[in-house]
Amino acid sequence: MTGAEPIHYVWWLVSRASGIVALVLISLSVLMGLAMATRSVRRPAWRRALVRLHEHVALVALAAIAVHGAALLGDHWLKPGLRGITVPFAMSYRPQFTGLGIIAGYLAVLLGPSFYLRRRIGARRWRKLHRATAVVWLLSVVHTLGSGTDRSKLWLELIVFAPGVPIIYLLVLRMLQSRSAEPRRRPSTARTDKAAQLEARRCDVPSRGDRHRSPRQLAEETT
Repeated sequence: MTGAEPIHYVWWLVSRASGIVALVLISLSVLMGLAMATRSVRRPAWRRALVRLHEHVALVALAAIAVHGAALLGDHWLKPGLRGITVPFAMSYRPQFTGLGIIAGYLAVLLGPSFYLRRRIGARRWRKLHRATAVVWLLSVVHTLGSGTDRSKLWLELIVFAPGVPIIYLLVLRMLQSRSAEPRRRPSTARTDKAAQLEARRCDVPSRGDRHRSPRQLAEETT
């Protein structure tokens, strides 16, 4: 491209740039989420700051994903149409990889705003749902390497693979932590029954103050 030629590819350039920005932000968001989930950041002040940063990065990533897809509508060479950017595997240009990118975008849209619904759906259920953000990152990487025109460039390989090592490390660490915590969350039936019996006995024994009250007074207070 020389001279005035880039003006004919402006929409492709916008889509390309916003796609790279989206990938970087998704990688950062997943890294911060895993760092918080694995308790890698221990200072409360840092954790609070990381939560706020994680929230803002995720929202900006969603905006970058929207620009990445919408900008292709103005591309006079690709001409994907609305169906091409919204229906997975419908685009004629490398449909397998562009389709995975569209699926990643839908998952990001579903998982990102769930942060604001975590109290309604429950914290534990939300955490299990939010683990799928790692899938968004993986699909984004495959989409970038498979459909990106700069996939063989060193600078893009660094952007793609540099966050991969810490992400995979923290993801494996999180899985190991979840497995080690599983027995603690599921006490044995014998211990549960024993605890229930002790609690029942404790309820049957009157307190020191109740011993000085008549049965009639106790009955009136409990009704």
